[in-house]
Amino acid sequence: MAAWNGLLPIGGKRRPDLNGAVVVITGGARGIGAATARLFAQQGAAVWIGDIDAEVAAETARGIPGAHAGRLDVTDRASWTAFLSEVTAESGPVDVLVNNAGVMPLGRFETEAESTTDLILDVNVRGMLNGMRATIPSMVTRGRGHVVNVASMAGMIPIPGMLTYNASKFAALGASLGARREYDGTGVAVCAILPAAVRTELSSGAQLGGALPTVDPEDVAAAILDTLRTRAARTSVPTWVAPGWSLVEAFVPEPVERLARRLAGDRRALDVDGSARKAYTDRIERHASAHAEEATR
Repeated sequence: MAAWNGLLPIGGKRRPDLNGAVVVITGGARGIGAATARLFAQQGAAVWIGDIDAEVAAETARGIPGAHAGRLDVTDRASWTAFLSEVTAESGPVDVLVNNAGVMPLGRFETEAESTTDLILDVNVRGMLNGMRATIPSMVTRGRGHVVNVASMAGMIPIPGMLTYNASKFAALGASLGARREYDGTGVAVCAILPAAVRTELSSGAQLGGALPTVDPEDVAAAILDTLRTRAARTSVPTWVAPGWSLVEAFVPEPVERLARRLAGDRRALDVDGSARKAYTDRIERHASAHAEEATR
């Protein structure tokens, strides 16, 4: 496979040619990550799925021609080193990193377990920072590279029932914008994607709609791919949501916003269907317990 030259057109409507590009997607076993892996593979990229659920990641990769998978704990720098060593040995240096791994527990802040708080911040923030730290230096040395950090509209819009998740995604957006400035001029572009409510397991049991529009994982994957063309600093999905919220912040008085939120039902994350969400919450609790145990070693 020929090496990717990293020279993609800015503007226009033509999709970038990813033939020869080595693409790493974290949290790629399910949802947005899996949809992104399929889309990038269709564009000719050598796709590597990194996920803490290695068996599910391997199963997902088997359904994508040419894709690879490996275990990756994004919170652990040693895990990054081992995973990227495998990627480099098999396919070459990373051209595109999609920092997608994330967790989204919902509910009242005062009842959130400390282990859950730690998991949210370590996966959603530290995991993203670890990914950039592990890949950007090599990109800078080669003079080209592309990083997409999947944040959330929860990184701009505070939503009841998501307090720690809000904090993590505000941080993810800030880190993305900071890295974009720090590496400006090196040939490495850092872009942030801010999906609205996405129909994945993360939102299971929650009543979607209301304050935020809903989108499918494939919509987010398409937006991630499009950043290779636009190099936009921040892209919401749908694209109008972030600019629209910026106008609300600038011109709408808080009492009016409070009424609009009440009418739109923005407290839905405080009242989820626990039985419909049980499979996801059980998995998150297992990961949180294992993460807390590992931290004490």
